[in-house]
Amino acid sequence: MGGSDIAISFVGALQASVSVLLTIFYGVLTAQFGLLSQRAAKEVSGMCVKLFLPALLIFKLGSQLELDTGMRYLPILIWAIGYNLLSIVIGVVATRFFSLPGWTTPALAFNNTTSLPLLLIQSLSATGILETVLGDGDTAEDAVDRAVSYFLVNALVSNSLTFALGPRLLGSHKRDGEAEDNQDEEDAEADGEQTDGTNERSRPDEDQIIDEETTLLPQHHVVKVNWAGYQGYQRGQHYWKRLPPWAQSTLDVAYQFLNAPLIGAIIGAIIGLTPALHKVFFNKFNNGGYLNAWLTSSIQNIGDLFASLQIIVVGVKLSQSLRKMKRGEESGAFSWPSFIFITLVRFIIWPAISIPVIYGLATKTGLLSSDPMLWFAMMLMPTGPPAMILTALSDVSGSPETEKMAIAKFLTASYAITPLICFAVVGGLKASQAALG
Repeated sequence: MGGSDIAISFVGALQASVSVLLTIFYGVLTAQFGLLSQRAAKEVSGMCVKLFLPALLIFKLGSQLELDTGMRYLPILIWAIGYNLLSIVIGVVATRFFSLPGWTTPALAFNNTTSLPLLLIQSLSATGILETVLGDGDTAEDAVDRAVSYFLVNALVSNSLTFALGPRLLGSHKRDGEAEDNQDEEDAEADGEQTDGTNERSRPDEDQIIDEETTLLPQHHVVKVNWAGYQGYQRGQHYWKRLPPWAQSTLDVAYQFLNAPLIGAIIGAIIGLTPALHKVFFNKFNNGGYLNAWLTSSIQNIGDLFASLQIIVVGVKLSQSLRKMKRGEESGAFSWPSFIFITLVRFIIWPAISIPVIYGLATKTGLLSSDPMLWFAMMLMPTGPPAMILTALSDVSGSPETEKMAIAKFLTASYAITPLICFAVVGGLKASQAALG
């Protein structure tokens, strides 16, 4: 392991981390100049998870998945489920044993599997270091595209587990809708607005204010749609109550995993694995790609917004915390034990486990394909700082504002030390080269 390899990988990791930190800083500036309110930031965070991330998964997975290459992603699914579940166990045990804050468990359990790996791969590609793990006849561009798809499949598993198990790990603060009402009041107070607790939608129709939430449909259509929805709900409740308790529990757990990113990934997989759909979505127009220039490109455009906007939201939360600190108010305590423990696990312990395990699978078994970029990506998957999506998780769980601000400060500090990932990058590159040889 030469000094030049460490220097190049350190520069790549430094560029990726600095890019993330600068984007957080832009989020701080956005909040400081009043360009994005706290309530709007919360809505943007939800939009990232429910719209932009599914679009990104549809485009990336659909373009990379094909019938002859689909089995390549099965080991990633198994590996992602395994290391995420083990991380959850470590987080639960550590949180209880060391009396750490409740958000430590999801912060340790779910690392950044989207924005940082994508930025890191781009930075490493720009430095030329990825050319050392290319297969015969492979190009750097093709290898980077495959690496992106590998990380997105891993992100699919991580995000599904995050929104299925994350609220329970974080501890839901919602009780009979009370948290949502309190959250709206806190957002209004942070934005300098006044609220009297009145819900405009509860006013009579003639007194309603026409705004951006007012439906554009004629009133008689609105009545029909609402009535149909009510009838469907009543019928569903009737069938639900007739199910035995074990079936209700099973369906309830399954429903927790049915989230927007998973739906987007399923759509992407269907498009990719269906030759006719893959052709019309991703081929050039002259080769039958009739949807590529308009529908596919629009999905790609909104999918590319996910990583940057999610990080912007962290900057907005950090700005709120800094303002409260300046005023001497409660702004969320920074937990040094959590920071040290998570850094140790994610930047040292997991690379020490993942690199030899994947190397052994690549050289001693036939479970993995002969793609060195796949080996390298799987070695890095458990490594890195906590997921930025933790901010969206805290919004979904109705966490107090002080906890959200503490999470924002923790995430900023975690990404400040992200260049530590360079040692895992060098180890993964050397192990992949050795396996290739």
